[in-house]
Amino acid sequence: MKKIILTVLVVSGLIVAKAQNNSIGKNDPDAKKILDQVSAKAKSYKTIQADFTLEIQNAAGKVEGSKKGKVYLKGTQYHVSITGQEIFCDGKNSWSYDKSTNEVTINKVDPTVKTITPEKFFTDFYDKDFLYKLNGDVKQGNKNLQEVELTPVDKTKTFYKVYLYIDKATKMIYSLKSLEKNGAKNIVTINKLVGNTAISDDLFVFNKAKYPGVEEIDLRN
Repeated sequence: MKKIILTVLVVSGLIVAKAQNNSIGKNDPDAKKILDQVSAKAKSYKTIQADFTLEIQNAAGKVEGSKKGKVYLKGTQYHVSITGQEIFCDGKNSWSYDKSTNEVTINKVDPTVKTITPEKFFTDFYDKDFLYKLNGDVKQGNKNLQEVELTPVDKTKTFYKVYLYIDKATKMIYSLKSLEKNGAKNIVTINKLVGNTAISDDLFVFNKAKYPGVEEIDLRN
């Protein structure tokens, strides 16, 4: 289960940092225009609540696992829940809870480190570490999408390609597909997204009282 939730965070945070001049290689200006629109739309919301599905496929294309989850975002605060595990972050501390072991691991948030966090999936997802280009229009179900292809500059990463699918109507990310070097594919689909809903700050803090007998592993010292 830890692998599942880590995959969610890695996939949703594959592309990090804010839009800037890319000095590593030439990017597609048409792709940048679309990514700028997505980032601006997401940043216009004070809060975001989304339901998502994570699907993991092996090299043969067989689905090895599919999990549904929810993510709540409010500035630098977030809460991710998926079957058997939850992650809380209030911007200063993070808590990772594993139901199977009834353990919660606590860490400090280091703002100087490029931490992989869910909010980056919706806002700041293209930087100097990636080259991007627009592949054109595609259709998934009844969705009219634009496919943006991203290639990591660092060839030591476990993945070699990421495909973003942008909803042309909403200017938001509908799904992304990460291609791993071992042939596996990780696919995250946003099933529902609502902006500017009222979300209490309590949702971003782990409440020990709600998890009887939980063992705390505090790594903040």
